[in-house]
Amino acid sequence: MMRRCVSELARRRQPDRTVDTMKAGFQCLVNISSSIRATDTLRCSNTYSTSCATDPDVLSREAPSSEMLVDSFGRFHNYLRISLTERCNLRCQYCMPAEGVELTPKSELLSHDEIIRIANLFVTSGVDKIRLTGGEPTIRKDIEDICLHLSGLKGLKTLAMTTNGIVLSKKLPKLKECGLNALNISLDTLVPAKFEFMTRRKGHSKVLESIDAAVELGYNPVKVNCVIMRGMNDDEICNFVELTRHKPINVRFIEFMPFDGNVWNVKKLVPYAEMLDKVRQSYKGVERLQGHPTDTAKNFRIDGHVGTISFITSMTEHFCAGCNRLRLLADGNFKVCLFGPSEVSLREPIRSGVDDDGLKDIIGAAVKRKKAKHAGMFDIAKTANRPMIHIGG
Repeated sequence: MMRRCVSELARRRQPDRTVDTMKAGFQCLVNISSSIRATDTLRCSNTYSTSCATDPDVLSREAPSSEMLVDSFGRFHNYLRISLTERCNLRCQYCMPAEGVELTPKSELLSHDEIIRIANLFVTSGVDKIRLTGGEPTIRKDIEDICLHLSGLKGLKTLAMTTNGIVLSKKLPKLKECGLNALNISLDTLVPAKFEFMTRRKGHSKVLESIDAAVELGYNPVKVNCVIMRGMNDDEICNFVELTRHKPINVRFIEFMPFDGNVWNVKKLVPYAEMLDKVRQSYKGVERLQGHPTDTAKNFRIDGHVGTISFITSMTEHFCAGCNRLRLLADGNFKVCLFGPSEVSLREPIRSGVDDDGLKDIIGAAVKRKKAKHAGMFDIAKTANRPMIHIGG
């Protein structure tokens, strides 16, 4: 039996002392959210392929090419997220601790060839979507060549990227030529001064330029990721909705999630139900869109708007039953759950000479150990995990 290289993060967070006293109040918000969900089920439209279904019994999946990607609950994982680097040119507060993070030595990061080899192994086993993340993926010098090789993998349908947009506008034409066909750009405020405070860097205008460049190059939709934090940017929700009025932009409002070093507190969390209520108070004709059970987003269109809005409800209404995502980190560790601390090294077996069949055994065993759902927001906040910049989202 092949030796499996398992690395468990040992650091533990100090529990938030206010958590227990806030649970009761937060349960009220969850109940409101459940009420809204029931209402939206009746309002679902069949126009677009975006998720309303949540029952795992109705998940329709293509037959997997390999049992390697099927967990013990029957979930087929056809979506791989690859973190290309731990480095970033911003210092976003929800992503990185104020003091920064310890970077993995370059010699311990996956090389170009190792990334392609592992990606090919997943694609030949049934993965048809790859998303490149970071850190910030566009600062990797060989990003265009990586995209070119990945997009050429037989069976891959979608090659996507999540980026902060700081240097994207200049690189995007070449990246599109190299096969990048889907794009998410992170932007948490439309106020330049607030952007500098939230990211600890300048560059707001460059992100807006990248969004416009993506629209002009024909990306449709251009997805804009926006993490909403109470007292920080929750007053801008409707301003972000306005981005969708005349352009094919999908603004994705994301609930604030706990990761190592981001000082998560339930008081900072703005629940999906509250965000949606703000939108409905300002806009008429807000309609839920129906779609695939593996979608993480609850998607809506608004009368008269070219684009759409979405809500990523990881904290108040998890979507674990339909999870189809796996993560390869920049250091070669394989992670089956965003919020789970367990990781398995693929780098070490590769450098020890393990063949593809051996790697499949390691991957398949890790997938089979995936749990039915994450631990819940309060337990996640007290569980050791990496900072978001190491994981890539």
